[in-house]
Order: sequence, then structure tokens, then C-alpha cells
Amino acid sequence: MKLFTYVKNKFMGFADIFKDNNEFNEKTVIGFLSFAVMTIFAGADIVTGILGKPLVIQDTIFNSFVIITIGALGIAEAGKIFSKKE
Repeated sequence: MKLFTYVKNKFMGFADIFKDNNEFNEKTVIGFLSFAVMTIFAGADIVTGILGKPLVIQDTIFNSFVIITIGALGIAEAGKIFSKKE
């Protein structure tokens, strides 16, 4: 029962990210997830390269994740820099 409660609280905590009033920056979350996908892709590419098999994934897919990562994290940082602190 404790495990169910723990998992439920963690899932509900994840859902809190998408509420209007939260302490998380959604752009940073998206940028981190995109970076994680790029890292997984790079790891898989290295492993398949060591095994001598090519990893066939379109370059446009990888480039899309690069653009999303740079855009999301760049916008989040620009918002911090140019926001007016009172």
C-alpha cells in the first residue's frame, strides 16, 4: 500500500508541472527531455558502431532534437536574463 501511495504521489507531482501555477519552467523541462533523447541516440550510435552495425536514423530527426534543445534552453535562459526583477 505504501508503494502505491508513493507512486501515485510521484505521478501527481509530474502532472503538477503542466499546471498554470507551478515552480517549474516548462521550456527547461522540454529542453532537458530533448537533450536526454539526443544522449540516448548518441549512446546507441556508439554501441552499434562498436558492434560494427550502422544505426540508420534520419539526420533530420537528430537535427530536430538539436534545434528543440537549443531553442528551449536558449529561450529559458533569455527569459531569466531579460526578465525584470523587482
